[in-house]
This record gives sequence, structure tokens and C-alpha cells, in this order.
Amino acid sequence: MQFDRRSLLRTSAIAMGAVAAPAIIHRGAWAQEDVIKVVGIHDASGGLDIYGQPMIATLGFAVEELNAAGGLLGKQVELINYDPQSNIQLYTQFATQAATRDRAAVVHGGITSASREAMRPILKRFQTLYFYNTQYEGGVCDRNIFCLGSGPAQNVTKLVPYVMNKWGKKVYVLAADYNYGQITAKWVKKYVTEGDGEVLADEYFPLDVTDFGPTIRKIQAAKPDIVMSLLVGGAHVSFYRQWAAAGMNKEIPLASTTFGGGNENKLLSPEEGDGIHAAFAYFQELDTPANKAFLERFHAKLGDKAPYLGAELAMMTYHGFNIWAEGVKKAGSVDRMAVTEALESGISYQGPAGTTVVDPKTHHATLDVHIAEVKDQAFEVLESYAQQPPADTQAVCDLSANPNENKQYVVGI
Repeated sequence: MQFDRRSLLRTSAIAMGAVAAPAIIHRGAWAQEDVIKVVGIHDASGGLDIYGQPMIATLGFAVEELNAAGGLLGKQVELINYDPQSNIQLYTQFATQAATRDRAAVVHGGITSASREAMRPILKRFQTLYFYNTQYEGGVCDRNIFCLGSGPAQNVTKLVPYVMNKWGKKVYVLAADYNYGQITAKWVKKYVTEGDGEVLADEYFPLDVTDFGPTIRKIQAAKPDIVMSLLVGGAHVSFYRQWAAAGMNKEIPLASTTFGGGNENKLLSPEEGDGIHAAFAYFQELDTPANKAFLERFHAKLGDKAPYLGAELAMMTYHGFNIWAEGVKKAGSVDRMAVTEALESGISYQGPAGTTVVDPKTHHATLDVHIAEVKDQAFEVLESYAQQPPADTQAVCDLSANPNENKQYVVGI
């Protein structure tokens, strides 16, 4: 995949240097301007750029579509994109800048849960609405954020029983060593156990690890029926290549809750990637009229610069922006609380990923989920499950009853 980085990172004329000292801003200030400012904070470089670049492309496309249709509330939307370069410090810097200098009506951003948790308290402090559109481990309970990607009760709960029924009950888990991998591994263990299976071992890897030789030897010795991958980022793609180079992709099948979110299926050869199973709220290969119509518009607009959209992250960014816009239209304002209350009315959006419905009590989403298999660098959808609720976060979060809640729960598993 080749990207014109300059065209993807359209920023305002604001310098991207040091952030001014924080100051509480009257959040109605942008209502007096001629444009509505939206900030995107996604990695266009660094180890997480495999996820960030398609997300930047779909966010930009969503803004262009909206502006071409007349904008919002009679105003055009100005998109300001920042590249945190897979650096948590830059995430905090740009979140502060979005709130204090740009005076954004909303921020769409974050890929890893670590990046989300770096930005979330800043945006809450400065009363700037935040959309996190990435599949994650669940449990965030905060009225200032909307989490519209799928969670474990939507994807893990479907994927684990499916592959155990297909391949066997002995599972070996590989996970990224931060809260996504650690918490999602607990969900995998839960569903394996409920299916009368056994997790033989679980291993955790920092995001910069590229040598998986010792782990592959451990898996060979353990002889599981399935390897479940919760690996994340560009460095971890090395595992799949080394796994195939060792001939293990012909012996032990792989399933993943993350593979495809960064278009890993396109980075690997068919010989390396074929047969891997994944579960997400969207795959580019979905055979629906809405998805086909979107892809036709998307490719007509971007031409050869249009990235492959893979699984979920880019498309839920597109859905997330449009859901925010629906909230603005219903509220008749970009005021944070007016939009929040409008979204809490149960707003839905029908798009390429099907119907996404905001759950008022959790600020998460009810959405469709699909299991797919990699074949010749593309995904073949095997099973689809309509309108799956965010049951994991629903078990611990009720913002209707507790609107001042502000934490991430690790759901009791």
C-alpha cells in the first residue's frame, strides 16, 4: 500500500509545535466561527500506521461527503488531522491542542487502548467530545466518550466457539502486552473454558517485539489445536511470517481478534496468510448493496490513493463521524452536551457496515459482527450475526443512572 502522506495529513495552518499552557475554554466559542472544526488523531507513521492510514482516509472521505451535501447546520466542516507517530506523548499533546487551540467540536482518534486512555482524561477535562471508533477490550464508562468499535462480547464470543467447533479445544494464546491484549486474553479464556476447552498457555509481547522464534518452538512443543492471536501493530506482523516460514501454518490453524484491522492480510503473501480466521464488525468484502455503493464512491473519489479498508477500524471511523453528525443535526447545535443528549436518544446510522445503534447507557454500539477467513489476501465472510449488543460494558456501566462515572472497568470474568 502506498499513500501520499501529504494529502492524508491535511492540517490547518496552525503550527504543530509546543502546546500552549492549558486553560479552560468556553465550549460555545466555536459556535461563532464560520466552520465547525473536527480533529482526527490517528497514526500515519510509526508502528501503528498500518491501522491509522486507512482510518485517516475514511475520516477525510466522510467529511468531504458531508461538506459536498451542504455541511452541518449551514456550515462547512474543517478537518484537522494530527499524526502522533505511535507516540503516547504526542497523543496527549495533540489532544490538548485539539481542545485548547483548535477548539474542536469533536475529536475522533486513538488506536490502541493506551492512546485512548492518554487522551480521554484530557478531553474530558477540557469538555471536548471524544469518539473512539476502534475495536477494543470494553469497559470504558465515561459520558464524554463514545466507543463505537466492537468489543469482546461481540467478537470474541463469536470467534472462539466457532473455531473450537471447527478445529479443537486446546488453545494457545499470544497477545500484545498492554491492556487490550491482557484483558482480551481473559475473555478468550472465559469462552474457551465455557466451551469445555483448555488454554494451554498465554504469552504477552511488547509492541516492538519482532522475534517470535522461541515462542514458535514453545507452541510446537505444546501441540495446541488452535493458536489465538491478539497481537497488535506492524512489528507483530513478523509473527505470521515466521510462523509460515517454520511451516506451522500447515500444521496448526490460527484465529485472531486483531488480524485484518491493519490490513495484515495484504502485507502477507497468500502462502503466509491463507486460512487465518478473524471476527470484526466489518470487512471490505461484505457483499451488501450499501457496502458496494460506498466502495464505488470511495474509489471514484480517491482513485489509486484509496487504501484497502480491511476489517472494521477504518469503516467504524466512517460510521463514527456520521453518527456524530446525526447527533449534531438532531441537537441543532455542536454544543457538547446538546449533542451528547441527542446521541443518547438511541441514534442509529445505516452504512457500509450495516446498522450501528448508540447504546444510551454505555455510549457503546449495537452492531453487526462477522467471522471471515483469509483467502488469497482477501476475507471470505463465513458467518454473520446481526445487531450484537455491547453486553460486556453493559454489565458494568450505566451512564443513565450514573452520569458522572469516569473509569474503565475490567469486567469480572
